[in-house]
Amino acid sequence: MNEEIEHEAGPADAYETDEARVAALRAGLSDYELDAEDAALLELAEAGPDALRVLPALPVLAIVGRPNVGKSALVNRILGRREAVVEDTPGVTRDRVTYKAEWNGRPFTVVDTGGWEPDARGIDRSVALQAEVAVDLADAVLFVVDVNVGPTSTDEHVVRMLRQSNRPVLLVANKADDARRDLEAASLWSLGLGEPHPVSAVHGRGVADLLDAAMELLPEVSAVAKEELGGPRRVALLGRPNVGKSSLLNKAAGEERVVVNEIAGTTRDPVDEQIELGGRVWRFVDTAGIRRRVHLQQGADFYATLRTQAALEKAEVAVVLIDVTEPISEQDVRIVDLVLESGRALVLAFNKWDQLDDERRRYLEREIEQDLGHVDWAPRVNISARTGRHLEKLVPALELALDSWDTRIPTGKLNAFIADIVSAHPHPLRGGKQPRILFATQASTRPPTFVLFTTGFLDPQYRRFIQRRLREDYGFEGTPIQVNMRVREKRERR
Repeated sequence: MNEEIEHEAGPADAYETDEARVAALRAGLSDYELDAEDAALLELAEAGPDALRVLPALPVLAIVGRPNVGKSALVNRILGRREAVVEDTPGVTRDRVTYKAEWNGRPFTVVDTGGWEPDARGIDRSVALQAEVAVDLADAVLFVVDVNVGPTSTDEHVVRMLRQSNRPVLLVANKADDARRDLEAASLWSLGLGEPHPVSAVHGRGVADLLDAAMELLPEVSAVAKEELGGPRRVALLGRPNVGKSSLLNKAAGEERVVVNEIAGTTRDPVDEQIELGGRVWRFVDTAGIRRRVHLQQGADFYATLRTQAALEKAEVAVVLIDVTEPISEQDVRIVDLVLESGRALVLAFNKWDQLDDERRRYLEREIEQDLGHVDWAPRVNISARTGRHLEKLVPALELALDSWDTRIPTGKLNAFIADIVSAHPHPLRGGKQPRILFATQASTRPPTFVLFTTGFLDPQYRRFIQRRLREDYGFEGTPIQVNMRVREKRERR
């Protein structure tokens, strides 16, 4: 007895159907006016994520000295750009901040530090300790002294600290703006560190000779730094001042990597650290707290905010920390919106959860719904940065957000999805006409960006509806998604 076997559609059949649909829709586009950019967009190939690779550890050059001798200005001169925050006020730099640099084809790491002072108390003591750690983790040291002031008792204390470290040291006589100052630099021989190198960090005078000498001291591969992993995901820690960003970085790194103090705004420069968390390597970037609108800021806070925004642009995912013991503020919402504008993946970390009582919890849920409803797709993690409670939950949230940020929908599936939407919920008529969606493609990932080729303008509400359905069907948890359109007219028949 012959049994009739019914053929069930499998993945291969679905793929062929999707490909046939794409081919038909793209053929239909030939009837419309397309420009070169449209053609390039339609031919866009899928790109995979960067692979992880091990790189040799770059030699490390630390720059130390007492406050306001021009260390950060020298860092900027070495880098060839205004990277470190510079201001006439002493003590602007507080953490040890790492930058990648290059001289005559040789890459190396330069570390800017806060001003070192003996017998410092409070936050100044923390700053001094960070400078000492920087020396221990360096292959060579530039000790910067103000040539106009001459050797001081603080400089002599720094010399003793440097001798104990057994690191090779170059003595830098900064602010030597002319030949007369070069002669005054001779007084620095008394520090016992050999010949002083007169330079002007502001004007660049003598810096090339200084770097030539530094390259002779630095090894090809660092004896103290770890091997670098090329391609770890970059995570920016954002939030208003004193919300716990530096505490989170220190707890994740397992060491006092950045200065933590109850004084709001301790961090000025973005501080990045390669750390292992949840069995993966990440590059966490601690940023300065964003206080208020940039145009209302002054001095170090203004430049710190600009560098925070630059750090966000270099990151892939942002963790926005929110203090649950205080009401969600306009500032918190503005920081979240800053992440959305940058197109980065987003995780919300509600910090100080161990200090939350039942009454505050009720108000908090209402505030989240009211003020953060527009990012209800972002993963939420309740943590305590100070104690490390639930810090392990941060990794799945980061992985989920980054996977969504990298997601690409095959063109066939995307067009089938759009066809189903239009069939069930057609665009409303406008002026007696109904705009049609001719073709859909995902232009890019990071963040997922979709382009709809249409015969007319789609209402913003309808585009938001498509975004909502994309999230319902494909997740996209933790990433903003963009739906753009290109209105194209039919070619004139000849």
